[in-house]
Amino acid sequence: MSAELMVLLIVIATALVFDFTNGFHDTANAMATSIATGALKPRVAVALSGLLNLIGAFLSVSVAATVAKGIVQLNEVGGQDLLVIVFAGLVGGILWNLLTWLLGLPSSSSHALFGGLIGSTIAALGWSGVIWVSGSEGVLIKIVIPAILAPAIAALVAAIATYLVYRITRGVDEDKSNEGFRWGQIGSASLVSLAHGTNDAQKTMGVIFLALVAYGSLDKDDHMPLWVMSACAVAIALGTYLGGWRIIRTLGKGLVEIESPQGLAAESTSAAIILTSAHFGLPLSTTQTATGAILGTGIGKGAEVRWRVMGRMAVAWLLTLPMAGIVGAICWAIAHLIGGLPGVLVVFGILIFGALGIYLWSRRDPVGSHNVNEWPDGVPPQSSIEQNHAG
Repeated sequence: MSAELMVLLIVIATALVFDFTNGFHDTANAMATSIATGALKPRVAVALSGLLNLIGAFLSVSVAATVAKGIVQLNEVGGQDLLVIVFAGLVGGILWNLLTWLLGLPSSSSHALFGGLIGSTIAALGWSGVIWVSGSEGVLIKIVIPAILAPAIAALVAAIATYLVYRITRGVDEDKSNEGFRWGQIGSASLVSLAHGTNDAQKTMGVIFLALVAYGSLDKDDHMPLWVMSACAVAIALGTYLGGWRIIRTLGKGLVEIESPQGLAAESTSAAIILTSAHFGLPLSTTQTATGAILGTGIGKGAEVRWRVMGRMAVAWLLTLPMAGIVGAICWAIAHLIGGLPGVLVVFGILIFGALGIYLWSRRDPVGSHNVNEWPDGVPPQSSIEQNHAG
């Protein structure tokens, strides 16, 4: 086995690890509100989300094409040099994902990946190595502008939807209304999970496609191989099933006290925006969209919003691209300094030890399905009736 083939295999394995972390990091986007309102039991929710992420990954490849061809100037680099750039970017994305998971912050897995790739590309090729703007393509058009607009639009739409929902149902018995909305949440949360698979699994497909182009197995105009789609679908589904309980707790209980009508409004808004972005090939942050929608439901109802928690999230959003980029650049520098396969193996070792250290730290304050609806600042858990409601 050649050194270049070994590097390719390491890159593919690392990409699937990122896809796995993307799954458990973003489970909250679809299921946090359904778990918080009691529409679904926690374990049922993550299992359903994992299955629908698996299905959604096969529905489109528009976002994958954006990732594969819209970040790195492929005419300036190729071969093992491009493989190392992709690998270093993936490591930056994974480590940021794990750190924000440890802190319970719903930051964007997408932006962690893009930040890592942009950082490693700049370190290797300079600023000109990144496709910033190219007609209707490029990082600014496809990534930065949607990142700014998506949470604001989601918050506005969800606020209006929540206001209308409560106004339309104000004469209905509250218990019957909540029961009906819980059933509705099962459908809307399922749609968000399907949309997440359609959008986020493709990002890893695009990275693996990029690695295969670098190795010479594919041309940049080839179709996405079925085995790449299948591997990414399985990886994100498994990660989703694992359940990122820390982030689920933050979105479900930390930002706004969610009721079933709000949950339905938030999930429907998120699904509509994510599916629209996937159709146009925009690698949108599903996390920022879902968070914006949940924030909007609190505003639309006139409920208390924990702005301190929102502030922590906003800081994480602002830091994601640059911090993942810095880590990606450092990882590329280490791999390049050592050179060849040994350099890649050293960075891979850094990834393993970093991930293990974060996991062991998380065991000091475990969060799981048993306490996901208990917020540390004293918010009481939901009633046993809500907790046991399976939908």
